[in-house]
Amino acid sequence: MLIAALLVNSDNIQCQDSTATSKKRVIETISHLLAANTGLISADDIFDALFDRERLGSTGIGKGVAIPHARVPGITHTIAAMLTLNRPVDFDASDEKDVDIFFALLVPEDDGDDHLGHLASLVTSFREPTICQKIREIDNADKMFDLLLAIDDD
Repeated sequence: MLIAALLVNSDNIQCQDSTATSKKRVIETISHLLAANTGLISADDIFDALFDRERLGSTGIGKGVAIPHARVPGITHTIAAMLTLNRPVDFDASDEKDVDIFFALLVPEDDGDDHLGHLASLVTSFREPTICQKIREIDNADKMFDLLLAIDDD
């Protein structure tokens, strides 16, 4: 699975955000990024889907990373967005550490279990400390996309 391929381009990345200061604000920000990417679903509907999924259990996987995701009707392929924060927020992660790297996925409602492969690949990549450190140092979406392309090539 290619991380950059899910994002498509740097327009779906926001780096070093300072306005998302809570779990709710993070999900709002990501919802707007994803809505701009789809053109089919409103940010409010995406927010509701992501927040409903978070109610089932946190998507914070540990080490400062979360992968919010949800199934949504009306899309035909997986859509992704990435957000990094300049200050980590409490996201109820499994290791109880605050989170500053978010990679969000929307998957078609009838996707079956295909998205589980995407999630597994993302978890593997984001559990690598050197990758996360490089991500945390970048403050530009184009540079982030270039880094993700390089990670995909490894």
